[in-house]
Amino acid sequence: MSVSPYWNPKNETLTRAELATLQTAKLQRAVAHAAARSPFHQRKLESAGVTAASIRSLDDLRRIPFTTREEWMACQAETPLFGDMLAHPRERAIRYHLTSGTSGKNPLRVLDSRRDWQWIAECWAYGFWAFGVRPTDTVFFAFSYGSFIGFWGAHYACEKMGALTLASGNMPTDMRVRQIIEMGVTTVCATPTYALRLAQSAAEQGLDLRGSAVNKVIVSGEPAGSIPETKKLIEDAWGAKVADTAGMTELGTICMFECSHQPGGMHIIEDHFIEEVLDPATDEPVGYGEKGERVVTSFGREMIPVLRYRTRDMVVKVPSTRCACGRGFDIYEGGILGRVDDMLLIRGTNVYPRAIEGIVRGHAEIDEFQVLVEKQNDIDEIILRVELKPGTEACWPRLAKQLDFDLREAHEMLRFGVQQADAGSLPRFELKARRVLDKRRKP
Repeated sequence: MSVSPYWNPKNETLTRAELATLQTAKLQRAVAHAAARSPFHQRKLESAGVTAASIRSLDDLRRIPFTTREEWMACQAETPLFGDMLAHPRERAIRYHLTSGTSGKNPLRVLDSRRDWQWIAECWAYGFWAFGVRPTDTVFFAFSYGSFIGFWGAHYACEKMGALTLASGNMPTDMRVRQIIEMGVTTVCATPTYALRLAQSAAEQGLDLRGSAVNKVIVSGEPAGSIPETKKLIEDAWGAKVADTAGMTELGTICMFECSHQPGGMHIIEDHFIEEVLDPATDEPVGYGEKGERVVTSFGREMIPVLRYRTRDMVVKVPSTRCACGRGFDIYEGGILGRVDDMLLIRGTNVYPRAIEGIVRGHAEIDEFQVLVEKQNDIDEIILRVELKPGTEACWPRLAKQLDFDLREAHEMLRFGVQQADAGSLPRFELKARRVLDKRRKP
């Protein structure tokens, strides 16, 4: 394995026992920092009787109360704009970011200090180096630089590594594609959805992406980056390998990355995070190979301590030995599998958007899709709307029949409505795709 020159290279090959010792020491420091400086965490830790001295092993982690998004939002609503989670004065911050937000909810507001920002870039460098990015690369960010954290940290990581780093800002899609080819870009960073959109634009312009210098596409922001069918579409379109990464605004940076060995999942950056996998109903830990909710403690956030944050992401953890790269970091098999609150209950059947995408992306004729859920005569109905690639319209009768069969097979014979949408009628996305439109009245 070619170890990373970022942070402490030996941490990547620690034994599990050595890693537990390191994590325990960092957990003690994180608790001490939060208890001393963040009023929000002071209250929670005191009520649970937890101090830094009471943390003697990782078994004591479970004594620390959870932090939820709802608490964080309430804290910021009570004490605008940032609540009393901050561990340092606002004047210490150099960066301001918002979560991408959801309909009807206010975004979370996050501040980062200079030290935070150095750490954020370092964690991204971990992941990029692992997939083969080097100082000789030219890296293109197909990302509009706003207040959403997105690929901001990755941009600075590439500069830190010495790679030529190209920001595309508000550049339109067709111009981005031309610059990727003109500049001899070797690595493209985008959401999975937008990577496919860039490939579509290249085809519309008669440009040969497969013959370009691009050999790596690094994606983030959507579970689709680890869906084999979607990944294969991107790899086929670009003639390049695709790596998935995942992080959250609340946690500051990426927490996991796919290495060049592509073991079917992402390594967790375990020397900078503790990632628990819990049963979301009982809050009890689940073992390797079992699905659960990831709960994350971050060691790197200075401005905003993060202790046992409930991400609502569903994951399956497997041992590091699943990968031949030699890293000792455990792996989330299949990446982020979805969210606890993503599940749709349709006439007594559980439906997950990720499963739908896996089926849809298995058909190369499909350009874009949308899932519509609504009530018809007081009965829940789910409809898949599909937009075809130009020139493939004649396949629709066969494709519609196959989609109907595949969707019912995967969902306990639940019948979906399958409809063809007009060309160009479905929304396109640069950042996180929102393909599920649930029109049912919420209770």
